[in-house]
Amino acid sequence: MKIYHNPRCSKSRTALNLLTEKNLDIEVIKYLDEVPSKEDLRVLLTKLGKDAVEIVRKGEKDYKEKFKGKELSNEEWIDAFVKYPKLIERPIFINGDKAVVGRPPENVLEIL
Repeated sequence: MKIYHNPRCSKSRTALNLLTEKNLDIEVIKYLDEVPSKEDLRVLLTKLGKDAVEIVRKGEKDYKEKFKGKELSNEEWIDAFVKYPKLIERPIFINGDKAVVGRPPENVLEIL
């Protein structure tokens, strides 16, 4: 099990706390420090069952300044995520072949 986590995000911290309370062995990936590769992002999107645009944080400054109003392909969004990882919605919890966005944080419990 893995969680893409941003310690500065209250929703991400809450989701991680919900999981750690269950005494689970979880790999915490601070994705702003350890930016996922393009392949990791492709696999993640498959596990989520989502297109890249569905996990874009549209409130981020980088989105508003560089991407707002643009229609990008999945691959173009993946390139953007690698360059601007703050654009990736958080947290994202992965358990085996399933993943879920932890918004609200309780969503992470759905795939235990």
